[in-house]
Amino acid sequence: MGEQKARSAALGDLRVLDLAGPAGLYCTKQLADLGADVIKIEPPGGDSARAIGPFYHDEVDPEKSLYWFHFNTSKKSITLNIESPEGKKIFKKLAKEADIIVETFQPGYLDSIGLGYSALKKINPGLIMTSITPFGQTGPYKDFKSSDLIGLAMGGFLFICGWEDEPPSRVGGSQAYNIASVHACSATLIALYHRDMTGEGQRVDVSMQQCVAHSLQWVTQMYDLQKRIMVRSGRLGVPLQECKDGWANFIALFDWDLLVDWLKSGGGAADLDDDKFKDMDYQIRPEVRQHITEVTDAFTKSHDKRWVCEEGQKRGIIAIPCNNARDVVENPQLVSRNFFVDVEHPELGDTLKYPGAPYRFAETPWKIRRRAPLIGEHNREIYGKELGLSSKQMALLKEQGVI
Repeated sequence: MGEQKARSAALGDLRVLDLAGPAGLYCTKQLADLGADVIKIEPPGGDSARAIGPFYHDEVDPEKSLYWFHFNTSKKSITLNIESPEGKKIFKKLAKEADIIVETFQPGYLDSIGLGYSALKKINPGLIMTSITPFGQTGPYKDFKSSDLIGLAMGGFLFICGWEDEPPSRVGGSQAYNIASVHACSATLIALYHRDMTGEGQRVDVSMQQCVAHSLQWVTQMYDLQKRIMVRSGRLGVPLQECKDGWANFIALFDWDLLVDWLKSGGGAADLDDDKFKDMDYQIRPEVRQHITEVTDAFTKSHDKRWVCEEGQKRGIIAIPCNNARDVVENPQLVSRNFFVDVEHPELGDTLKYPGAPYRFAETPWKIRRRAPLIGEHNREIYGKELGLSSKQMALLKEQGVI
């Protein structure tokens, strides 16, 4: 990719072939925004993820999926039928020069068409293939199909989300997919470090179930040590207070009197000044927590969340707003750090705002270099300029359903 580019981007000297579905799109997005040359390989006609909404101006179109926009920034796109004989030959040519392949097919699929790691490492010993699957490459569940919801459920995350008197509740977004992608990206970079030290590539086996289970924090330890199954605690598990314009979160962890004095100043302390409420063991009883919530709600409902948080913080109380999307986009901290970035979409005649870098490097910045690619937008660049195919050859391959 060139020494100059390698210095200006953390992963600027890498080529990545992206065969990932929704479970791995965030993995390859991270690599792309860190400078890697990520080629998204789509079947002729476009990837099925392009059908996932919402859509730009609610216009259902494979080129206007906001889901696709978000998860495919900085990537290139080529179309290729990897099951066709000619498609396999082309893919092997690309794999020979690639550093990383990220894929989310069912275990054994790529082997069945002659494009598995065992075959590709023969032509490229330094190749890293990261495989993200629901349950991993081995074990009794390896052939089971899944979704983000199933990943959350089988990993144990779903059971602890929601209200205590209702069924488990799914959290927003594709969290199981995202968790798997984050772990897959980290594992890929570790394999890359190993390759740089030894010259050896390797297969990286990522199980979505294991990634989700890894995110449960102390929930599994509670069962291990006390045989206690943690259940949903709803609002009582997170002390949210209802405000005029939404919700806030505050709790006086270090001095109960701070909270009581504040409520008293507004005439809303009720009986919380009783000494028994200072006992943490007493506070955590469900019926007591419910009573505390009712008292604090009566106080906060007459104020907006910004006032509640600012006044609470002045008194030494941990108080934060529960931000909605508008609050996040307009948040002064994020604005001051230029977190959100504008990305041009010339074909739409518009510029859209995207979440920016989740971290910063002083010398090799994370950057959205371009908007998500159109279907096969880089066919001519990859097939023509790199592989040397003529326009006539590409036209024939398109007619045959190869590209």
